[in-house]
Amino acid sequence: MVAMAPALHDKAAAAVLPEEISIDSCGIEPDLEDADAIGKLRGEREIVLGRNLHDQCFSITEPEHDDEETGDKDVYMAGVLARYRKTLVERTKYHLGYPYNLDFDYGALSQLQHFSINNLGDPFIESNYGVHSRQFEVGVLDWFARLWELEKNEYWGYITNCGTEGNLHGLLVGREVFPDGILYASKDSHYSVFKAGRMYRMEVVKVDTLLSGEIDCADFQRRLLENQDKPAIVNVNIGTTVKGAVDDLDGVIKTLEDCGFSQDRFYIHCDGALFGLMMPFVKRAPKVSFKKPIGSVSVSGHKFVGCPMPCGIQITRIEHINTLSRNVEYLASRDATIMGSRNGHAPLFLWYTLNRKGYRGFKKEVEKCLANAHYLAGCLRESGFGAMLNELSSTVVFERPQDEAFVRKWQLACQGKIAHAVVMPSVTVDKLKVFLKELIESRSRLFPDGKIVAPCVAEELGAKNCACVKHSSCS
Repeated sequence: MVAMAPALHDKAAAAVLPEEISIDSCGIEPDLEDADAIGKLRGEREIVLGRNLHDQCFSITEPEHDDEETGDKDVYMAGVLARYRKTLVERTKYHLGYPYNLDFDYGALSQLQHFSINNLGDPFIESNYGVHSRQFEVGVLDWFARLWELEKNEYWGYITNCGTEGNLHGLLVGREVFPDGILYASKDSHYSVFKAGRMYRMEVVKVDTLLSGEIDCADFQRRLLENQDKPAIVNVNIGTTVKGAVDDLDGVIKTLEDCGFSQDRFYIHCDGALFGLMMPFVKRAPKVSFKKPIGSVSVSGHKFVGCPMPCGIQITRIEHINTLSRNVEYLASRDATIMGSRNGHAPLFLWYTLNRKGYRGFKKEVEKCLANAHYLAGCLRESGFGAMLNELSSTVVFERPQDEAFVRKWQLACQGKIAHAVVMPSVTVDKLKVFLKELIESRSRLFPDGKIVAPCVAEELGAKNCACVKHSSCS
């Protein structure tokens, strides 16, 4: 069930420039009275959406006839942008719940921001539109193809507008290869995987997960045996959204083979939004490689790499793309992507970072992230919070703070009784110390008598990771 703040169209209020733009002041508290009653009748857990922004949006107003002489409109807009920048600086300081690397400097690329760079069509075929960055895009794609062990003449790919588009494309390729295939995905898969199933009218089977969040291969086997007459299109998570769990790719392949699915009867898409780029640099981590029978891999470019706009990388085998692509005379190119027009600036940012950091640079950053994640998890446990950290992950999962103002301030991603912090290259130990200090203070305010009652998160994180009275005494 979903409760949402009502939309307010107060144009008069919206046109007034507030003294300070604050995310927390944008919108109103949702009216949940009716939603609560309906939810109780249905027995559903309530999901409260974020605050509505219609009452604080900045309206578009027509210039006055003398604006060019007075310059009032320019002054107004400069004020809005200055205050917005101040808000961004402040919000960036308290960013911990979402997997974005905010540590980047692309000043060298500012000289290119005056151009409308569009990589419409196939990145490997130049279109009639000459203001593009395909030469940079293909360089980035070659780098990722090497990372995942696929030769230049064996792969096809493109730079997407986000991680979701990578999943939509990878699963579309799978559907085109196997039109009657069934999509299998763990319950902890990203919502875009199930969105793809709805968009493409695919039969979708949700597979159970282990406590860690990774796919339960025993349940996967049961589901496969129930549908042996249809090909399998499988989404494998290289880092789940909430718990950062990595599905056992080798285990998934073995389960398919054990159930009688030969390689010409299954297609595997690897959703590596965050950890797909981190895992190659983790010692003893299982490999994501096209030397294994996988069909496609996608990662986000704005997460671990760090990019000022959402983007992603999608790589598949070239033999698969021929089932999907169509030639377009209007473009003098080939249509094989989800979107038509594509951001030509994103490849420039990715090319610039890959050149500056290289494999060694990313390896150092991965090691730093994992070390800081272990530090955070250890401190949470020592402070009496239930917490869990998967072996190959930098996502620290812990009991959801009961102070919602604290959750909003630190922009924590929450699900039910748990929340998580994603330790990225831009997250320092000093930042984690501030977070821990404020978290402890926030909890202390809720229990002024000092008798802290920790919530039970054994079902979500396991008994050994729970700090409630019942389970902490047993550990």
